[in-house]
Amino acid sequence: MNNEINVLMIEDDKNICSYVTTILSANSYNVTAALSGREGLSLAASLCPDVILLDLGLPDIDGYEVLKQLRIWNHIPIIVVSARVLETDKVTALDMGADDYVTKPFSNAELMARIRTSLRHCRGNPQNRIYKSLDLEINFEKRLITLSNQQIHLTQVEYQLLTLLAEHAGRVLTYHSIMSAIWGPYIDDNNQILRVNMANVRRKIEKNPAQPQYVFTEIGIGYRMRENEYESNL
Repeated sequence: MNNEINVLMIEDDKNICSYVTTILSANSYNVTAALSGREGLSLAASLCPDVILLDLGLPDIDGYEVLKQLRIWNHIPIIVVSARVLETDKVTALDMGADDYVTKPFSNAELMARIRTSLRHCRGNPQNRIYKSLDLEINFEKRLITLSNQQIHLTQVEYQLLTLLAEHAGRVLTYHSIMSAIWGPYIDDNNQILRVNMANVRRKIEKNPAQPQYVFTEIGIGYRMRENEYESNL
């Protein structure tokens, strides 16, 4: 299946382009590199790649603007690969529609894992969807959550919160995006209501809420759910 995957890398550093191309080609991915934002936008429209790796520090157009323009017309998974490490940069990119954010320098394994996660989510089968990791299982069709084969009872908001994270397992969702999805786009930016509901969810699904196994906090950014082992085995 990998030889059918086309990756577009929008990155002006030729050394990084060469390095990433070597990594991905070794795993049978087809890679096309664009050295500027305008070239990247043109290639994205003509090639329709399966996933886009986007640097923010481009020579002609800021990476945020490229991300904004891409999201106007497509839903291709976009992974920002940037040297910018500030939480505000990560939050901005994710809120603008990036599927993930990888900070340079990165390991080969990390990059490959992030790409696989984005592709699985994009290609996921909406029928008979199941999330399973360790002892937690969520059957979306049956609206059933079990932990160690025991049914877990959540409030409506808690259920929406957990299933939203599970549907995007392996990816960081910002506080703002979660709150907008559950309470609507006009919800106050104060995330206290989100924190309270997340604490309730953790008490019900985590053996030790202070050391979670399923839902992890990305400090200052949002939450990320453990990857879906069921999808990994498909």
